[in-house]
Amino acid sequence: MLSEKTISIIKATVPVLQEGGEALTRHFYKRMFSHNPEVLPFFNSSNQETGAQQQALAAAICAYATHIDNLGVLSGAVELIAQKHASLRIKPEHYPVVGENLLESIKEVLGDAATDEIIVAWGEAYNFLANILIAREEQIYSEQAEIPGGWRDFKNFKVIKKEKESDVITSFYLEPEDGMKPPSFKAGQYITVRFPSPCGHTTMRNYSLSDKPHQNYLRISVKREEGAQTPEGYVSNLLHKQIEVGSILEIAPPCGEFVLNPKNNERLLVFIAAGVGITPILSMLMTALETMPERNIVLIHANMHESNQAFRSVIDNLALQHSNLKTHYCYSDSAPKGVIRCPADNVSEGFVDAALIKSVTAGCNADYYFCGPKQFMANIYQVLHSWNVPASQINFEFFGPRQEIENSSEKAA
Repeated sequence: MLSEKTISIIKATVPVLQEGGEALTRHFYKRMFSHNPEVLPFFNSSNQETGAQQQALAAAICAYATHIDNLGVLSGAVELIAQKHASLRIKPEHYPVVGENLLESIKEVLGDAATDEIIVAWGEAYNFLANILIAREEQIYSEQAEIPGGWRDFKNFKVIKKEKESDVITSFYLEPEDGMKPPSFKAGQYITVRFPSPCGHTTMRNYSLSDKPHQNYLRISVKREEGAQTPEGYVSNLLHKQIEVGSILEIAPPCGEFVLNPKNNERLLVFIAAGVGITPILSMLMTALETMPERNIVLIHANMHESNQAFRSVIDNLALQHSNLKTHYCYSDSAPKGVIRCPADNVSEGFVDAALIKSVTAGCNADYYFCGPKQFMANIYQVLHSWNVPASQINFEFFGPRQEIENSSEKAA
């Protein structure tokens, strides 16, 4: 346990972190990548370029300092970090690298204000948290290796099928190269794909599993990021343009805490997705229909237009087979040339907003699961909070720093 003296010192640094946390984390990442370039493959370069990772770390450090005398408040955040670390196969030997660069950054940024007492306290606090994460991550690795078909590090999978789902989304069906059946997973989880990088190291990306568990394959459905307004996605384009049936991919085991909760069957279950955010939602939807046949379910899927929409025919067929499923499609743009948008009760034009959600759900008490672009999710998050939906009934997946959603929601409110 942390000493009372350490807790007192750490809490006293909160105002400094609130004021200059981002300056500290920007310096920290720059320093670490310069002194320890071997850790570069574990970090998303896009999040570094936009500053999102620096903001997220600053918020996390500040939250840790604020609640260091009541860490139970941060249990959800710790699990999120542990799952993310496990997906990237973070090892105990990586923690001293981060710790050393963090403490040196505190010294270099704060100067004389970083007294020996503060550095010692933060060293103790960092090691305490590191040991919690190391223990949880080892538990995740052991669980992954022990289940039937499981493994511990990266494993080769063969692409057995490549299927176009829309103009921008393609599915890849993956089968273990060693002939074993893949492990089961929790609906909503993701896997990590590792590729050689043009920079000479490797690069990793998380992709949600888009089919239900207990299949003879794992399926990911990847959007091609073309780079009109954002940097072109290296891995997504490589998958779309170069990976074909027979290709071998390095895959890490399923991870993630954004999973379907089998409890609370009496409440309405609402899934809201935008674009490729349908991938974990579809896995959850299929699982819910099989395991909760009496539960009323609503799915709202937003897209720019029909040509961008993946899995509509699959979802339509599910709705025909299951009377407890209600679907709604929302399009922000007019129908593309050659596509006739037929009027229907479950189709609307515009954006997913409070009025649409309320009309489709009839304002019922519900559990919400949503996934999509950052601003879309920030808007949904803000709507649900304005309705005083309990935090336990709000679930979302975002592969960037989670704080971006809360912060964007606060700005939109």
